[in-house]
Amino acid sequence: MSARTSTTSCRSCDARELELILSLGRTPLANALLTAEQLAETEATFPLDLVFCPACSLVQITETVPPEQLFREYFYLSSFSDTMLRHAEELTARLTAERKLDAGSLAVEVASNDGYLLQYYKRAGVPVLGIEPATNIARIAREERGIPTVCEFFGEELAAKLSAEGTRADVIHANNVLAHVADLNGFVRGLETMLKDEGVAVIEAPYVKEMIDHREFDTIYHEHLCYFSLTALDRLFRRHGLRIQDVELLPIHGGSLLVVAGKERAVAAGGGVSERVTRMLAEEKAWGVDGMEFYRGFGQAVARLREELLALLKELKAGGKRIAVYGASAKGSTLLNYFGLGAETLDYVVDRSTVKQGYYTPGTHLLIRAPETLVGEMPDYVLLLTWNFAEEILAQQSAYRERGGRFILPIPEVKIV
Repeated sequence: MSARTSTTSCRSCDARELELILSLGRTPLANALLTAEQLAETEATFPLDLVFCPACSLVQITETVPPEQLFREYFYLSSFSDTMLRHAEELTARLTAERKLDAGSLAVEVASNDGYLLQYYKRAGVPVLGIEPATNIARIAREERGIPTVCEFFGEELAAKLSAEGTRADVIHANNVLAHVADLNGFVRGLETMLKDEGVAVIEAPYVKEMIDHREFDTIYHEHLCYFSLTALDRLFRRHGLRIQDVELLPIHGGSLLVVAGKERAVAAGGGVSERVTRMLAEEKAWGVDGMEFYRGFGQAVARLREELLALLKELKAGGKRIAVYGASAKGSTLLNYFGLGAETLDYVVDRSTVKQGYYTPGTHLLIRAPETLVGEMPDYVLLLTWNFAEEILAQQSAYRERGGRFILPIPEVKIV
């Protein structure tokens, strides 16, 4: 296994003058769940520092943990989120109609997980191909959903191989994966290589402005190497012959960009970029996307959030209240470890994902149980770490709430519901 590396130059443009925004210290890998036998072992921890590149505006972390260590065995299944499934179904239906996809087309997803998105193209009669590096999840996609899946990491080399074999796509989805990629330039070159001349890449990534504005520091963990503005994406894609032709700001994951990119010539022939792209690029320039000033107060804002949440939890514990947690998520791991919250304050975690149940959270060693535990044991409060799916989870937990249970939302502000 290759060793982790710490970068001193920008992952996108290779500039070397990076400026520190926030240091979260050393933390364990956010998805490195533990068995009971592993609790006594020393956990590996890695620096988690967020920096800004003034040359191309990319926000990024400095540490690179080998992707084989992060993704070959993975615990996140997209299909356990109703919100994700609904979003995938709506998006694929829209693209099938807009791009006139049919039995002669090909839809590809990079980091295709368990086939949660490609299943909808398949149902519509559109041929599909998943590319998913996690062996356990690729197996689920193949065996349970019948999604042809290449179990490899996507990049320039794999794209060239598939393209040479005649596998070129009308649409390539890359949902919440570009932020995970150490070799950004190789990944984007791979997209350009594998797209048909009139094809489009549809990219989703958390929006850095939403992260800063709403104190979403828990989006920062070792899998998320980069935090994108449209400006940073535009500069990256142009470097490799792609143009962003449209953009939307989605509420999912606390605020995400959805960008549609095509080959330069096709975008120019098709009328160029949309007004939404032009407007958002201008808005980003206005709020200071190219300067460090916009990011300077982020550390202080996170510190205030920490003080508010810890004060509330201390008061509740002093009053004899029992507090559980909902969501054994990567973002939850960042919050618990940076805030120093563990078994002295919190009783256990519940999570809907059956592949996580029975394991323990990294660093904080809280047992992960089924959500039904909440109604069975009725803790007084539940700290909702997967706050980005709050509406869905609060609806699912109506029985717990009707019996008097309360949820604590930690972001963007501490709130009891």
